[in-house]
Amino acid sequence: MMSSKLFALRFSKVRSASLPSVATYHKNVIDHYDNPRNVGSLDKKDRNVGTGIVGAPACGDVMKLQIKVDENGKIVDAKFKTFGCGSAIASSSLATEWVKGKSLSEAATVKNQQIASELRLPPVKLHCSMLAEDAIQAALKDYQRKQAQA
Repeated sequence: MMSSKLFALRFSKVRSASLPSVATYHKNVIDHYDNPRNVGSLDKKDRNVGTGIVGAPACGDVMKLQIKVDENGKIVDAKFKTFGCGSAIASSSLATEWVKGKSLSEAATVKNQQIASELRLPPVKLHCSMLAEDAIQAALKDYQRKQAQA
């Protein structure tokens, strides 16, 4: 397991190398990039935690998004770890904010177009919002699989 200090160091190195020009990013991307929300991990062995890991072979971005669901089916926590560009980090951060407090069915309605619109992603970065949607869907599917096995 990667220590939080090591992750923070690797994360900061990736961040500094991944955001080439602030002028090309909307302030919403910069905000989530400079101040990412919900960075970290949940216990993937917990039956109330769903984990989605997705990647984009074209650019090398890898996104892990996790949700923790309470006994009423509400998402009470969400965490992410993303290795990728500023838009991928911002998309992950926003996605975790949006799914918190939602039911599973509500979280399933979060679409990449909404994430891209909120962050004002340029067309060349739309794959980042698609990864975030895919990560949410994968985390929901993993959680549902665990519940079916219980």
